[in-house]
Amino acid sequence: MTAIRLLLVDDDPLVRAGLSLMLGGADDIEIVGEAADGDEVEELVDRTRPDVVLMDIRMPSVDGLAATELLRRRADAPHIVLLTTFHADEQVLRALRAGAAGFVLKDTAPADIVDAVRRVAAGDPVLSPTVTRQLMAHAAGTATGNAADTRRARARARLAVLNDREREVAVAVGRGYANAGIAAELYLSVATVKTHVSRILAKLDLDNRVQIALLAHDAGLLEDTRDA
Repeated sequence: MTAIRLLLVDDDPLVRAGLSLMLGGADDIEIVGEAADGDEVEELVDRTRPDVVLMDIRMPSVDGLAATELLRRRADAPHIVLLTTFHADEQVLRALRAGAAGFVLKDTAPADIVDAVRRVAAGDPVLSPTVTRQLMAHAAGTATGNAADTRRARARARLAVLNDREREVAVAVGRGYANAGIAAELYLSVATVKTHVSRILAKLDLDNRVQIALLAHDAGLLEDTRDA
């Protein structure tokens, strides 16, 4: 089995050392580089070709948010997981919309951080349904009045390209269901759900399921579901 190539980015050398010790002990993970700031990331990605970048949000020169936006513009962009000390913040929402595969808290259990890297490398986001709902609730509180109306109109216009079944799947993703849960909810096979999710991502030019969830929330589809 090919090892997951991992790049660590954190301005605290003690944190990097701890992560390196923790993740380097996994048989299927190879740490290919370390950086102390976001301004080093692009050059290191060119040189080491990581599958996953595990990166702190708050760094002194170029933070993880700016570095995420730069990396996700690349055709060969690696998966990005952000490290943070807080559960929900507008910066995290912006990073997820920019294409980060998710985030983990710095006090997360070591085994769960290892599992997060593996999941992201396999194409799965690392946000639990609970954390996804927390983020969406935070997003709901950051825009009011005209700003909220504009965001909802734009989101609904984007989602208009989906057919009815894809829209149902998008709503289920927004409610935090995994593929098996969506399959049970909509009486589909798991393989069919995966196909629908892939088509939704392609039609909407999104990178991951978290972005589907956020777009469904912005469009007010989850509110529509509750009211139904």
